[in-house]
Amino acid sequence: MRGRNFKVRLLIGVAIALFFVIKRCSQREENPYTGRMQTISMTPDKEIQIGLASAPQMAQQHGGLHPNNEYQALVDNVGNKLVNNSIARETPYNYEFHLLADPNTINAFALPGGQIFITFSLFSKLENESQLAGVLGHEIGHVLGRHSAERIAESEYWQGLATAGSVGGDIGGLVSGIGQNTLLTNGRDDELESDDLGVRFMIKAGYDPEEMIGVMEILKAAAGPNRIPEHQSTHPDPDNRKEKIRESIEKYKNAL
Repeated sequence: MRGRNFKVRLLIGVAIALFFVIKRCSQREENPYTGRMQTISMTPDKEIQIGLASAPQMAQQHGGLHPNNEYQALVDNVGNKLVNNSIARETPYNYEFHLLADPNTINAFALPGGQIFITFSLFSKLENESQLAGVLGHEIGHVLGRHSAERIAESEYWQGLATAGSVGGDIGGLVSGIGQNTLLTNGRDDELESDDLGVRFMIKAGYDPEEMIGVMEILKAAAGPNRIPEHQSTHPDPDNRKEKIRESIEKYKNAL
């Protein structure tokens, strides 16, 4: 009887796994702006909707928007210059740039659909307009690269396989661990792709891409000696990012 129950569970687990594999295959599509194949489970309109709905809460978590209109205007001008001089203007996304009041958290991030944020803590450490362009160009790259939508779809896939593993043979934890490592690796790849796109956007808009190296130095100093090891983080080590940025600069400086 126990053997029969095990076979039934195994068949159910296989069926669940097969469902999520087929679903993932049906969601594969080529990003028209990067040429990369991705797993995407939502439309651009849905990405825009999620970003707009989440933006107020994200701003609230960082102390709201910064009250200095001149600083905000600078962020808008640099961000819009990057968009208008790059393939980003061809996307369906409505890019909006927000300077957050947060004086402590050194960070910038993008929500799906074009909502882009930079904290005053990071803004105040930037040395020139080109460094600001490097930060915003990187975040535009995340939007254009559809990284949030891809992570959502991939997470659904690995959660489905973990469920199948738990039902079919008590290996859900193992599958979940493999999925977590895969998502971390993919996250690091997203950061490098966004750096590459950011360099491209900077050059097209007339900014000095070498200043992105300075941004990496700022991030490295902010992380300090106790920063999370690269293999445990969604972000590559700043030193490794600098090396890849230099490769991107060489790739684009004569091609664009």
